[in-house]
Amino acid sequence: MTRKAAIIFDCDGVLFDSREANMAYYNHLLSHFDLPALSPEDIPYVHMHTTERSVRRIFRHTPHVDAALAYRHEVDYRPFIGKMVMEPGLLEILETLGLNYRLAVATNRTSSIHDVLDAFALREFFSVVVSSLDVQNPKPHPEPLLKILEAFELEPAMTAYVGDSEVDSETAAAAGVPFIAYRNPSLKTPWRAERLLDLPSILRNLPLAA
Repeated sequence: MTRKAAIIFDCDGVLFDSREANMAYYNHLLSHFDLPALSPEDIPYVHMHTTERSVRRIFRHTPHVDAALAYRHEVDYRPFIGKMVMEPGLLEILETLGLNYRLAVATNRTSSIHDVLDAFALREFFSVVVSSLDVQNPKPHPEPLLKILEAFELEPAMTAYVGDSEVDSETAAAAGVPFIAYRNPSLKTPWRAERLLDLPSILRNLPLAA
């Protein structure tokens, strides 16, 4: 196989278990304004959406929305990266897939995605990284995936997107890109992976156009 086709990864919940890191970050924002920690219903939301949307949600019942949106720019995310955990088999699968596919990341993170990839020495694996700062319309809008397709000069059928949330599923559907659900049986797709190391066998059966 030539390296014509591409595999695009979500970050949080796919490349990393980042739930603890994200909770610590948003709880820090809340504590700065003497507010209680994240509610159980807000935890899944902040795990999937952009920082701006997450801040607007978790501060929605307070008078601090604008101040919190401003304060988030003052907070360095790097101290929270130590709470992130690489998914088992990540390095192995990136090395393996990189032999046959071009690799990219589409995430609703902001500039922190670059700090994360640098901290774990992963940047070299990805030819294109698209964050919410790189598009006018972040996920679930298809623009992040379409931007990657444009960079690779590929049609949607020549790519696959690996994600773990409804936001990821909606993004892939809107872009016309085959979607591989990662460790989330509730997502509607023919292709599912419980481990990153399952991806090669799934991709062999996924009809990516040559």
